[in-house]
Amino acid sequence: MNYFRIQKMLLVIVAACSVIFCTAQKSNTPPHIEKINGHGQLIVQQKPFTILGGELGNSTASSLEEMRRHWPTLQQMGLNTVLAPVYWELLEPEENKFDFSLVDGLIADARKYNLKLVFLWFGTWKNSMSSYAPVWMKTNPARFPRTQDKQKNSQEIFSVFGKETLEADKKAFARLMRHIRETDEQQNTVIMMQVENEIGMLPTSREFSAIADQQFNSNIPNALSSYLQKNATELVPELQQQLKKQGGKKSGTWAQVFGEGLSTDEIFQAWYYAGYTNEVTKAGKKEYNLPMFVNAALPRPGKLPGEYPSAGPLPHLMNIWNAAAPDIDMLSPDFYNPDTKYWCNLYDRMGNTIFVPEMQFDISCAAKAFYIIGHHQAIGFSPFSIESDNAGATPLSKTYAVLHQLLPTIHRKEWLKMDGFLFDKGNEVQQADFGQVRMSVSHAYSLPWMGNKTDTLWPATGGIILQTAPDEFLVAGTGIVVTFASTDSNYVYNIASADEIIFKNGKPEKQRRLNGDQTHQGRHVRIDFEEWGIQQVKLYRSPRSIASK
Repeated sequence: MNYFRIQKMLLVIVAACSVIFCTAQKSNTPPHIEKINGHGQLIVQQKPFTILGGELGNSTASSLEEMRRHWPTLQQMGLNTVLAPVYWELLEPEENKFDFSLVDGLIADARKYNLKLVFLWFGTWKNSMSSYAPVWMKTNPARFPRTQDKQKNSQEIFSVFGKETLEADKKAFARLMRHIRETDEQQNTVIMMQVENEIGMLPTSREFSAIADQQFNSNIPNALSSYLQKNATELVPELQQQLKKQGGKKSGTWAQVFGEGLSTDEIFQAWYYAGYTNEVTKAGKKEYNLPMFVNAALPRPGKLPGEYPSAGPLPHLMNIWNAAAPDIDMLSPDFYNPDTKYWCNLYDRMGNTIFVPEMQFDISCAAKAFYIIGHHQAIGFSPFSIESDNAGATPLSKTYAVLHQLLPTIHRKEWLKMDGFLFDKGNEVQQADFGQVRMSVSHAYSLPWMGNKTDTLWPATGGIILQTAPDEFLVAGTGIVVTFASTDSNYVYNIASADEIIFKNGKPEKQRRLNGDQTHQGRHVRIDFEEWGIQQVKLYRSPRSIASK
């Protein structure tokens, strides 16, 4: 065998080894967020993944026995992911003694039912309070100080300025992430982490301990000053307006830069909450770099800082959290109010990836999932207390069944445009342009023969529309009506065909042709109220007026 043949064989062997090595490395890449066309996309095992999830009630995951009653139901509901708490007090019941049996049991059982997990770290704070911290911390306030109100009264909330508290949280979270990496790195059952839970200051707008007052009366940190200068033209309007009132200062004391009042208190507290949480996040990512997010309890209308969980990752504080916590992947809203569109729009700024980890579990969730995933290209949706016996279970299951069929098309980007829609009595109709096609999408009750027009409340309905070609669309959802027009007034669009379809193995199969009564003889396409489905719609364009010969 001559030299050149030996050299060629060696090159082939080296190349093959390189492919094997790269493939192995690629398969070990943990779940992560990629930016695609300006929107975040969760990637799991090298494939796009959208969370069709449900969050467990606070106590359910504390018992493997209790959880085993619910796993079959969760799978049958069409979930692909369960959001489950990890409780610091159960993970580290004694200092430096860790018990991972609950975590391991949840991972093992999720695998049995082919479900993914998002773990929620109930660490230093849970819904503002410190209820899930270990008792060995709670009983040692000298070492782990509490917050104080204006009267210097101690609260059952650990202070953000407690250095040993932060170190204990970092250590515990890092140990948790190391354990998940060691036991789950290949399978990727755990795909994301929530750090803390609904951080927020109560019952005052900020802490009023001696160290808090000292920091508040000092100059704002250099890192914040630099961020404000660098991003002066890109700040959210709420923060821009507050800075403008003070003459646009970017340095000085908190009051000099942001003004006197509760809003400045909240900004101050947010900076330190975000910095603390970022330190915990960094410690965890150093062990296992999963996507990590924080969630916010949204304020009720008219409430002032201190009357709601203040200083959490709220949209008017988005810049403060981004500046102080760059290692956190996204800020996420928890919904317990009806203003879904309003709050989603506020979170869909500054390049923030939309994920709804918690929403009141009711019948309206079925429609909201279509809107949030379709319009905001969210990486996931998850009602709260998903294991409860709730009237929303069946509608949500039907929505998830539709979305499961659409996700391969969505993930492969086999569409020119995608949008989502949400309707109720106050939002009956919406227009949207898809290229040269102008759509009017409305609530099913807008049809004269549907619903009770005198009702002050209409049930929530919604849908998602994918434009797969200039004159072809997938229309999916529940309780919606779609009519078509042209953006060019010289032309009209008419329905060539509307087919009810289902997807099997990612490919559409036609079920029924709907060109008769179901389309009102070509006037619209619709999916009736309390029905769910997907329609493949083809249009044709013709001149508005045709001159006679």
